[in-house]
Amino acid sequence: MPMSNDTTDAPPLAPTELAGAARTQARFGLDFLRKHGARLVLVFAGVLLPLWGFGELAEDVHESVSFPFDEPILQFAHQLARDGFDRTFLLVSKLGYGWGVVPADVVLVLVLVALRKFREGLFAAVALAGSALLNVGAKHLFGRARPTLWESIAPETTFSFPSGHAMGSMTFAAVLALLAWPTRWRWWVIVPLAVFVVMVGLSRVYLGVHYPSDILAGWTAALAWTVGCYMLVFRGRGPWARAVLG
Repeated sequence: MPMSNDTTDAPPLAPTELAGAARTQARFGLDFLRKHGARLVLVFAGVLLPLWGFGELAEDVHESVSFPFDEPILQFAHQLARDGFDRTFLLVSKLGYGWGVVPADVVLVLVLVALRKFREGLFAAVALAGSALLNVGAKHLFGRARPTLWESIAPETTFSFPSGHAMGSMTFAAVLALLAWPTRWRWWVIVPLAVFVVMVGLSRVYLGVHYPSDILAGWTAALAWTVGCYMLVFRGRGPWARAVLG
């Protein structure tokens, strides 16, 4: 009779053997986490969570579902309107795009190339340029109209979702944060940039040209894209390990 290849009749492990196998598996798992745990955290916090957040927002926008927090926050921001805030948020909004972030993007890439940091320059160029292209594509894909609760002092005519200012400022901040993480200057870079990104987002809501959900979508899309670019460009490289584990 031909021999059977069926292994389902193999005897179960004895209790002592099972305990030994469990210890081996546990040691393997702990060793894997020691080597790759920081990368897993970065993938989860920097890519998966933002992608999930953007997906939830995008689904509701696609289905024309209104967010319960959008209009109340806009109305609250409008109640704060006064000349001093107008001037401040107009300036921040301009710095968050044409007057600040866009020129800074170009300067950053040129400086990295001049310093012969070609891989870092590639990462910055791909992340920054790709973010801008993704934003334009997403705006036309979703075609969400701007808020019309009041006449803005800085009106916009393009689509609303996701916010280009929020996405551009977050991408710039995330690029610099990842590049600065291996250095002692990391928090001197991250803290002011975090404040700047929040202020840019607030300025767009205060001016009445974006819903808060547009801002959240811009932030989450930018984080997922930038961290994904970083993982791709620095895969298996020294800067990756220093930036994540340093």
